[in-house]
Amino acid sequence: MIHMIQNAKDQVLALTNAAYEAAVAAGKLPADVAVRANVEIPKDTANGDYTTTFALAAAKDMKTSPREIAGVLLENMNLEGSYFASAEIAGAGFLNFRLAEKWYRDVLAAVESEGEAYGRSDTLKGQRIMVEFVSANPTGPMHMGNARGGALGDCLASVLDAAGYDVWREFYINDAGNQIEKFGLSLEVRYLQLFLGDQAPEMPEDAYHGDDIREHARHYADEHGDTLVALPSDQRRKALVAYALPLNIEKMKADLLKYRIEYDQWFRESSLHDDGEVREVLDLLGQKGLTYEKDGALWYKASENGGEKDEVLVRANGTPTYFAADIAYHRNKFRRGFDTCIDVWGADHHGHVARMKGAMDAVGLDGSKLQVVLIQLVRLMRDGEVVRMSKRSGKAIQLADLLDEVPVDAARFFFNLREANSRMDFDLDLAVEQSASNPVYYVQYAHARICSLFRNLQSEGVTLRPCSPEELSLLSAPEEKELIRHLAAYPGEIVAAAKDYDPARMTRYCMDLASLFHKFYNACRVKGEEERLLQARLSLCAAARYTLKNALILLKIDAPESM
Repeated sequence: MIHMIQNAKDQVLALTNAAYEAAVAAGKLPADVAVRANVEIPKDTANGDYTTTFALAAAKDMKTSPREIAGVLLENMNLEGSYFASAEIAGAGFLNFRLAEKWYRDVLAAVESEGEAYGRSDTLKGQRIMVEFVSANPTGPMHMGNARGGALGDCLASVLDAAGYDVWREFYINDAGNQIEKFGLSLEVRYLQLFLGDQAPEMPEDAYHGDDIREHARHYADEHGDTLVALPSDQRRKALVAYALPLNIEKMKADLLKYRIEYDQWFRESSLHDDGEVREVLDLLGQKGLTYEKDGALWYKASENGGEKDEVLVRANGTPTYFAADIAYHRNKFRRGFDTCIDVWGADHHGHVARMKGAMDAVGLDGSKLQVVLIQLVRLMRDGEVVRMSKRSGKAIQLADLLDEVPVDAARFFFNLREANSRMDFDLDLAVEQSASNPVYYVQYAHARICSLFRNLQSEGVTLRPCSPEELSLLSAPEEKELIRHLAAYPGEIVAAAKDYDPARMTRYCMDLASLFHKFYNACRVKGEEERLLQARLSLCAAARYTLKNALILLKIDAPESM
C-alpha cells in the first residue's frame, strides 16, 4: 500500500532530521537537541505543499532564532531522490517544501495499480474491534435515532475495516426484562379486548399503545381464535410474546437489510440469563464487596466506580435490571477476545457511559477499551417545517417509512454528513432532489460524468492507455495538481476516520473530490486535446473515478455509471 501523503510527511521529517545531523557534524548547530516538530499541509499551496515547524520548535533549546536555524538546515539539506523539488524559509522560521513531478506521477501510478483496493491499508492491523449499533428495542418499530445510528455505525465499521482492523458488527436484542414484560402485558390487553368487550381490562398508561400491538393481537386472534382467553395470564402473555417478538425481529432484519446493513451476529439478552452470565456478574460484584441490599433490592456501588449514583442490579421482586444484563453483555464481549468494543448510543445514554466503563473496571476488565459514540437527535424537515408524521401512514416516521420516501443512497449519505455528536436536520425534499444542491446526487453525478466521458471517447475510438512519466508530467495545471493531491489524501482520510470514529470524514471527502473533479474538468479540456495530453488527463480522470467509486462503496452507496 503506497500511502503518498504519509510518505511525503515522513520524508519532510526525515530530510529535516538528516539536515540537522549534517549541520551538527559541520559544527553549525548544537548537538543532542530533541525536537518535536509538526509537519502540516498549508491551506494555501502558494506557501508550499508541506511545512515543518522544526526550526521554531528547536529555537529555545538551541538558543538561536528560528530563521537562522532554518537557514542552516537549508544549507545542509539534500533533496536528491526525494519527493521534493525545493525547500524555502517562510515567516518566522517555517520550512516550506514543494513537491516534485515524481510525487504526482507516483500518486496516479498508485491508484492505477491498486484499483479497487486503493485506499485500503493495514495501517491499524492487529486489533479485533466490535461495533455494536442500532440494538433497537424489539417491542416496536425502529425510529429516526435508529436510522441515523444504523448509517453511522455501519459506515464506521467499514472505515475501521478499511484501515486494517478486524471488525465485527453486532446487534443486541433486548428480549428479556422489563420491556418484554410490558410487551406481553400490552399484547394481552389488546388480545382480551377483542373477545371480552366491556369486561376486558384497560390498557395501563405506561404500556405500549402503538398500532403494531393491536395488529399483532388481531393477527394472533385471526389465526388461533380465543384459545388464550381461558389460560392463566402468565401463559397467555408468554404465548403472545412468542408469537409477536420473532415477527418484530424479522421485520427489523428486513428493514436493516434494505438499509444495506448486515450483522455478524444478533446477540440475545435472554442468552445471558439462560447461560448464567448475569448470575456470574452479580456473584463477582458481590465477592468484590461492590453490592449491598436495600429495600429488598440488590444494589451496585456505581458511585465508587464512575457513576453518579448507585444502581439497582436486582429488583425487590427478584428480577435482574437491564443494567445488570448490560454489564454481563459487555463482559461477554471482551471475553470473546475483542480488543476494543465500540457502542453507538443515543445522546440520552450520556450518563450511562461512565457507569458502564466503571463497571468494566469493577469486573476486572479495562473500561478504557470500551468506547462509546453518542448520536444526537435528528429533525426531519419538509418545506422548511419540522415533520413528525409520515405522509404515507399518518403516524410517527419510522425507519421503514423513511426508506419508502427517500432513496437508501441519500439516507446513508445524509446521516453521515455530520459528526455523530452534532444535531442534524434531514431535509426530505433535498434528499430526493436531482440537482447539484443534493450532496449525494452531486457526488454520484461526478462519477457518472467520468464514466460518460470514457464512453463518448470510446465511441470515437479513443481508449485509455498507459502513460509514460514524461506524459504524466504534462499535468501541470493548478486544477490538475490540486485534484491529484486530494486523491493522494484518500488513504489517510480513511485512517483518520477510523482513529476518530468519525465516518462523516468520508462524505466530506467525497464532496470535496467531486468538487475538485468538476473544477478540473471545467478548466482543463480532455476531448480534442493533443493525444499525449489527452491520455495524461484520461489517466487523471480514471484515478478520480476509481477513488470516488471506492469511497462510495465504503459507504455502501451506489456509484452509477449514468444518470
